[in-house]
Amino acid sequence: MSETLDRAMSEQDKSGDSTLHVSTRKTLSLKGGGRDTSTVRQNFSHGRSKAVVVEKKRRRVSGPGDATAEPVARAATPAPEPAAPTPAPKPEPAAPRRSKPGMVLRTLSDEEKDARSRALAESRVREAEERKHAEEEAARRAAEEERLKKERAEEAQRREEEARRAEAEAQAQSQREAAEETPQPRPAATTDRPAAATPRPATEEDASRGRRRGPAQPENRPARTPSSGERRRGKLTISNALDDTERGRSLASFRRRQQREKRQTTSDQQKISREVIVPETITIQELANRMAERAVDVIKLLMQQGQMLKMNDVIDADTAQLVTEELGHTVKRVSEADVEEGLDRGDDAEDTLKPRPAVVTVMGHVDHGKTSLLDALRKTSVVSGEAGGITQHIGAYQVTAPDGQLVTFIDTPGHEAFTSMRARGAKVTDLVILVVAADDGVMPQTVEAINHARAAEVPMIVAINKMDKPDADPSRVRNDLLRYEIVVESMGGDVLEVEVSALKGTNLDTLLESIQLQSEILDLKANPDREAEGTVVEAKLDKGRGPVATILVQRGTLKVGDIVVVGAEWGKVRALVDDQGAQVKQAGPATPVEVLGLNGTPDAGDRLVVVANEARAREVTDYRQRQRRDALLARGASARTSLADMMTALKDDQLKEIPIVLKGDVQGSVEAIIGALDKLGTDEVTARVISSGVGGISESDVTLAAASQAIIVGFNVRANKQARDSAETNGLEIRYYNVIYDLVDDIKDVMSGMLAPTLRETFLGNAEVLEVFTISKVGRVAGCRVTEGKVERGAGIRLVRDNVVIHEGGKLETLKRFKDDVKEVPAGQECGMAFENYQDLRQGDLIECFRVEEIERTL
Repeated sequence: MSETLDRAMSEQDKSGDSTLHVSTRKTLSLKGGGRDTSTVRQNFSHGRSKAVVVEKKRRRVSGPGDATAEPVARAATPAPEPAAPTPAPKPEPAAPRRSKPGMVLRTLSDEEKDARSRALAESRVREAEERKHAEEEAARRAAEEERLKKERAEEAQRREEEARRAEAEAQAQSQREAAEETPQPRPAATTDRPAAATPRPATEEDASRGRRRGPAQPENRPARTPSSGERRRGKLTISNALDDTERGRSLASFRRRQQREKRQTTSDQQKISREVIVPETITIQELANRMAERAVDVIKLLMQQGQMLKMNDVIDADTAQLVTEELGHTVKRVSEADVEEGLDRGDDAEDTLKPRPAVVTVMGHVDHGKTSLLDALRKTSVVSGEAGGITQHIGAYQVTAPDGQLVTFIDTPGHEAFTSMRARGAKVTDLVILVVAADDGVMPQTVEAINHARAAEVPMIVAINKMDKPDADPSRVRNDLLRYEIVVESMGGDVLEVEVSALKGTNLDTLLESIQLQSEILDLKANPDREAEGTVVEAKLDKGRGPVATILVQRGTLKVGDIVVVGAEWGKVRALVDDQGAQVKQAGPATPVEVLGLNGTPDAGDRLVVVANEARAREVTDYRQRQRRDALLARGASARTSLADMMTALKDDQLKEIPIVLKGDVQGSVEAIIGALDKLGTDEVTARVISSGVGGISESDVTLAAASQAIIVGFNVRANKQARDSAETNGLEIRYYNVIYDLVDDIKDVMSGMLAPTLRETFLGNAEVLEVFTISKVGRVAGCRVTEGKVERGAGIRLVRDNVVIHEGGKLETLKRFKDDVKEVPAGQECGMAFENYQDLRQGDLIECFRVEEIERTL
């Protein structure tokens, strides 16, 4: 064995191989200087197995002379199948200790260490050379990239220069062609040689195409002219493929471009700056039409401002002004109220004024004889037709004075509900006649009439009526007027007074003379030669004539056929009827007439104005109707601020409403009734008029009342057959009235019945608890002595302990005197008490008995 090892070592020295070989069948070897190999059996599924060679490589971690290494295992390729096993040689007895076959446990020799040191030194040299080579390669690559970068920059600069040169040549060619008005005639070809193509300036696309092909061709190189049978862009042939001649731009293309630029320049020069009228709100399409711009351009500007809108969307005036100014136009801001400009035509010139009749308003307390006095002046009988003997409308009449001049009288109602009607009468009048009954004196409505006259700043004449009565006392009237700073002439004042009797006709001429005297002092004049203006004294809906408005013409002349605007209504005057019922063609200043032809019933107190055409009338009335709707909505919102407030009010039963559908004969009466009902309302109950109008009760009114559970009230009107049948079907009652007193009293009674009753507590007596007993099936019973008043069975009780009320409510369920049930026990006697649903009784408690009474409330 030692001879074999010596022979292997000698062969290693000769060949330079560091591997030791043994000349036996199972060779012991050392490969690579530091690698140990072994074979393991790897098992697989289905009983298969394979031999795998595992190498353990030792790496040196210190200097070249250090033999310490870290074993690293790695799997080698599968080992070939082993050959047939051969018997191993018998080990020598003097051999060293062996752990595994094929391994030699000994240290490396000096030669092996030198060999490994040389290998490590060569490896370091090789690594240094490779590092140097990598650095040289990196420097070479950087230089190459820098060169390529410079070439690309030069190429881009060259492209830009070629593009600028091509653009300059194109502009020069365009200018040359623009200078030529007509193209030069092309001479006929005398030879078979094709004519040269028209050179065209190179573009950036051509420059890039030329760079792909190679060097650019000269500019003056003649282009190949296609033959007659060859199309301009025909199929690809060998000649077409080999021909690199650039195609020139046609003359027609340059002409189209020139015309396009000319149109653009012309459109810019012809753009007109307009003055655009911008209202409070306007649609985008309407704004574009007023500017003569495209709606798309307006939407584009709004999109730039962050607003995504469509053509039919509405924008406010500020946004419209920004857009208009951005497009180069000027803005004129207007508001919706500007539609009423021009309706008020101002004062007339002094030389156009002519004398007119005086307008006198008769005012005073109810039942003081206002209408009777007016009847005596007109020699008619109006009072006999008044319901209840009181005036409930404003009547306008004309009376002829003894000197032949006309005087216009306006009769106002005296009931307190007609305050607004008296106020309107004072506003349209020139003179006020204050009628005071000599047997009644100054009353509340008399004072109110005085205040209206002072507010209107008109003179006053006091007519002391009913002088024919035995208890008439005119001195009392004069003294009562002094309290309101009215001093009559008989007492040294400046207010005219006349003692009259409407029943006997006493001193009526004196009253008319006083009116004429006061009119001369006022010097009343108006211009009749102009478009009429007036005031609605009263309005109603007549079944046969439609809406009828009583108009007092104040200036101008109202004629049949005029187009008028009356408040929120308009119409064409079809007929004019005077106070005697006769039709007239025209009405001058201070003349009361009934106007027929309106499209709706106006409100009393509205102004009448004559306009030029129907379009103007519709424009004004549409605006006023919108304003009225907004006011109604605002009033409804203030009455019910939110749904939460309504629910809270219903939950707490704080507010109860009586819905009413009201129809009247004239607008003034409806207005007065609504005002009277509003005054009846309290914090707990109120009357709400959900619908009101002038005219008879219709089927639609009944339908509305049925849906709203409302009361239908008719004042001086009646329901038609369809409305009566519908009301009977729905179980509704229609109440008719012709006197405002009865209407207000009935509604007041209904509202009083809806008020919660007032609870009044009456003290009965006190009892002291002496002892408390517990009785089966009864509970705790208190033995008491009545100390004050009396106690009654069924009365309310209040338990007081140490001067503190610990229980209140319930009733005194049981009251016994000895073993008998009694109704009451007087003071000083003892009794037994048991409470309803309460058992906590103690000795020494004080029981207080009381009775609660409900008292009905009234408005």
